Amino acid sequence: MTRAERDARGWETLDVLLITGDAYVDHPSFGAAMIGRVLEAEGWRVGVIAQPDWRRIGSIQAMGVPRLFCGVTAGNLDSMLANYTAARHKRKEDAYSESGLPGRRPNHAAIVYAQMCRQVFPAVPVVLGGMEASMRRVAHYDYWEDKLRPSILADAKADLLVYGMGEAAVREVARRLASGRRDLGGIRGTAILLGAKAAAAADWGGCVELPSWEALQQNPKLLVPLTRIVESQQSPYCGQRMYQRHGARAVVLEPPAAPLTAGEFDALYELPFQRRPHPAYRGPVPALATVADSIVVSRGCAGGCTFCGLGFHQGKFLSSRSVESVLREIRALAGCGTFRGTISDLGGPTANLFGCTNGEAAACKVCRRPTCLWPKLCPHFRIDEAAALRLLRGARRVDGVRHVFIQSGIRMDIALRTREYFRELVRHHVTGHLKVAPEHLHPEVLRRMRKPAGDFLPFLDKFRQESLAAGKEQYLVPYFISSFPGCTDKEMEAVGRFLRREHWNLRQVQDFIPLPMTPAAAMYATGLDYETEQPIPVVRHAGERERQKRVLQPRRTTGPAHRQWVDAVDS
Repeated sequence: MTRAERDARGWETLDVLLITGDAYVDHPSFGAAMIGRVLEAEGWRVGVIAQPDWRRIGSIQAMGVPRLFCGVTAGNLDSMLANYTAARHKRKEDAYSESGLPGRRPNHAAIVYAQMCRQVFPAVPVVLGGMEASMRRVAHYDYWEDKLRPSILADAKADLLVYGMGEAAVREVARRLASGRRDLGGIRGTAILLGAKAAAAADWGGCVELPSWEALQQNPKLLVPLTRIVESQQSPYCGQRMYQRHGARAVVLEPPAAPLTAGEFDALYELPFQRRPHPAYRGPVPALATVADSIVVSRGCAGGCTFCGLGFHQGKFLSSRSVESVLREIRALAGCGTFRGTISDLGGPTANLFGCTNGEAAACKVCRRPTCLWPKLCPHFRIDEAAALRLLRGARRVDGVRHVFIQSGIRMDIALRTREYFRELVRHHVTGHLKVAPEHLHPEVLRRMRKPAGDFLPFLDKFRQESLAAGKEQYLVPYFISSFPGCTDKEMEAVGRFLRREHWNLRQVQDFIPLPMTPAAAMYATGLDYETEQPIPVVRHAGERERQKRVLQPRRTTGPAHRQWVDAVDS
């Protein structure tokens, strides 16, 4: 992170300079750390500048000019989400900064950092990555500014954008540049902005054209078909190249990268992460506390929920690590002097999708559906309950491990189909509170979310039965969303009635935030149903949003002693 550290290694120059909007924590849950370790394993000399002062151009010059490229990420979150709440108020804490201090990253950080790199290192290629770049790769709606924006490439002036989990793409970028090849086109999981001459000369045969930036400005309702087209091309097996014109220029999007094999996945998480913040920091980085003793076991999400960016970022096709690799990581963690005996989570996007597979049948190779789980489970989706049980039981047997918990949330529809796993989970792997995400209880709102409509109550009953049989007092932590597109006070009352009947008080609620490029953002921005394109009501004003939140979180009064207090999150 400093010139002194670079010199201590005997490096005269860096090969790659990574600039991140997060504090630098060398843990696999932090994107800059993962990409840095991947490049290091390939033999490249990597430096990291974390949260540079964007008001001072010299803040990114400390380690000199990198030989191959500058990699830029806003951090683990979109910078606007990191900086602002659902009410568009500035956040009082940034969990990804030292001591949780806010204000360490600019708005639209990826753009700002990329422009700084272009100014300071004019001859060095600039490569964007991370969630912010991934979810803004085409023209999109920005909730915090309440306006449409062009592809982030148009503003950032970067040479390349890597979307999704970029380990394979970034290796290829480094290899090409090291060989003297400046052409970065054609790499899976990337996007590039062609100049006017290149766009005019391009052969667009076999490519899918998206509504242009100009057409979108003239007719914002085109955001719905634009999002549907992008979503339909997210398969690494049958997805086609896409392009979107921005004036005389064109953004070209290559098909997604292939999902990792188990061996590739294992290799990533066996890189020599220190699992702690850089020694330069004096205060803690709060985000590390939630993942310090957790283990990532899977990637991808087959759910396709319309409010979530995982399908666009990690993809719907699942990857799982081998049980043996996960147990090796647990043993290594248990041997650390700071470990206190508790694995806080064995998870990923959804913990109980470990071992499940999709994408293997011939029908999967030509499928363009964004979800394998809604409105019902695809017959080609394979559940491997035995692998998940081997993992849980093996983790509990590791010397030095007293508790292994699941806290990253589970799919209720899958849990109801895996009785032995469900029983094992309830008896051994719940802290006392288990996270689940019904999100809503009204069938029309659930349809627009792509969430199952009939699983929550059976799951609740089953959870209570299994907890009683295990002799444990345990509770669910249900996540509900207020102010979702199409949800009025009438639909919100379906959740309110349930909460009153169960005597549940939610300490916090998920106030809907339209994340860039998601179907829910398209519905919010246009006021159209994503599937039918028919008009729907959308709650936009602060008073209306607050009224829906109050259904989930009424003014508290002293209640029965048995009343359950449930924590959730500000989504």
